[in-house]
Amino acid sequence: MTQSKVALFVTCLVDMMRPRIGFAAIRALEAAGCDVVVPEGQTCCGQPALNSGDTDHAIALAKQTIVALEPYEAVVVPSGSCGGTIRCHYPELFEHDPEWLPRAQAVAAKTWEIMAYLDEISGWKPEGVQVDAKATYHDSCSGLRELGVKAQPRRLLKPIAGLELTPLAGEETCCGFGGTFCVKYPAISNAIVGEKADAIEATGADLLLAGDLGCLMNMAGKLNRQGSKVRAFHAIELIAGMGDGPAIGEEA
Repeated sequence: MTQSKVALFVTCLVDMMRPRIGFAAIRALEAAGCDVVVPEGQTCCGQPALNSGDTDHAIALAKQTIVALEPYEAVVVPSGSCGGTIRCHYPELFEHDPEWLPRAQAVAAKTWEIMAYLDEISGWKPEGVQVDAKATYHDSCSGLRELGVKAQPRRLLKPIAGLELTPLAGEETCCGFGGTFCVKYPAISNAIVGEKADAIEATGADLLLAGDLGCLMNMAGKLNRQGSKVRAFHAIELIAGMGDGPAIGEEA
């Protein structure tokens, strides 16, 4: 088997708050036959600056990221929002820059959200993984609307023995996180995540799954404050056979 040299863009939140997601991503990619590299030059993709209108800093971070990711055949991101920033918004940032536009377009074209990459590009499926639980899935806004990530994680979760997936009412509705939105408009964000938490509870699920740590932290925090027993995981943790550890917000 010819191995693809894949750069894992870890993301800030995963690096600081839940490194386990990064290790799960590496495990799954290696199982799919990839030669995984974590480029040392990566930091933030620039999304918070971009969303806040700080274009200068967004461009500086984008340039740094492009340089770090250019040498690899593919870039894989365990986050629809960061993946969407690189794939959709980097070319927009350099629309009028003849030097950086082709470089941004080249990196954008080879950037994939991890579950889309595993499902569509590698064709890999998890084997020998068992999770005896009922789970529900939230579709994060950027992954769904910018990258078309919807069926891919569900196809990867389907082979997991013992896992029952149950639909979530409003599964495509925002959880209220929205990056800097939850900081700028906390009252609105809290109302939105409150409705989401109620919908999650109504499923009777043991587990909440999604593809973006920011969304998961927001929903897990609200569920915890409401005394819920629902445990939150990034879907790649279960897919990689790492669903036996502490859930998001639980002590290791």
